[in-house]
Amino acid sequence: MRVGRIPYINCYPVYGAIDRGIVPMPAELVDGVPTALNREMAAGTLDVSVISAVEYARDAKKYLLLPDLSICSDGPVRSVVLFSKRPASELQGRRVLVSRSSMTSVALLELLFENVWDAKPAFVPSNAELVDVARFGEEEHDARLVIGDAALHLWSRLRSPELYPDTGDLTQYRYAYDLGGEWKRWTDLPFVFAVWVAQRTAPVAEALAVHAGLIASRDWGLQHLDTLAAQAAIATGVHRSVCLEYLSGLDYGLSYQHLAGLTEFFRRLVAAGKVPNGSLAFLPAA
Repeated sequence: MRVGRIPYINCYPVYGAIDRGIVPMPAELVDGVPTALNREMAAGTLDVSVISAVEYARDAKKYLLLPDLSICSDGPVRSVVLFSKRPASELQGRRVLVSRSSMTSVALLELLFENVWDAKPAFVPSNAELVDVARFGEEEHDARLVIGDAALHLWSRLRSPELYPDTGDLTQYRYAYDLGGEWKRWTDLPFVFAVWVAQRTAPVAEALAVHAGLIASRDWGLQHLDTLAAQAAIATGVHRSVCLEYLSGLDYGLSYQHLAGLTEFFRRLVAAGKVPNGSLAFLPAA
């Protein structure tokens, strides 16, 4: 079995015990940014992986959701942020750089512009997870969607510049829209950014063993967030207290309330013609 893993720190709570040998994983782990894992799952070269929620909706007939496992937020997420020099409602026709590596974040941003901010910017593809903080303000754009560890880094610097004496000139970004928070304000529901899925063709017993390992590792991770926050601070340069706040604010389950948020997101995507009308299907119990 080949199992995909996103190397961002938001996955530390799911893979931390596996990485430390505390929980066995009967599979080969394969690292990749969200779009790379989406492509590998679509091509059938991975058996189980975390993927963008939109990738599941795009081809739901290929996949089975792993129960009780996702990356979601019930409010601000801190790692999917639109940094803007002007209010979002004033970005009509303006250049907005968007991620090539996260289909879900871009789809959510498009829905927010269409339904909440009532503006149609000129979206320009970019690398949303590879950001030079020192030169961030020099690039030619009016707003930029940033995801993952880079977004957390910038969000933290804007919020608490006293923690980062080397902060570049970020003062022109007077507006920072946390997309998890914006979705919550709009719908009053949690937002599911990523899910774990298995190929429908994967052997059920082996997929269940991988699922059990991921759940056991997730449970260990949630009990050791201090340890994981210290690791995340070293990996990103983000202050440890910010990393702990960030990891503590995420939810790694997939409850009925999370599923309500996920299905509402999919409903809006279907209505906008962005994905086919798929349905949720789960990996069966043994």
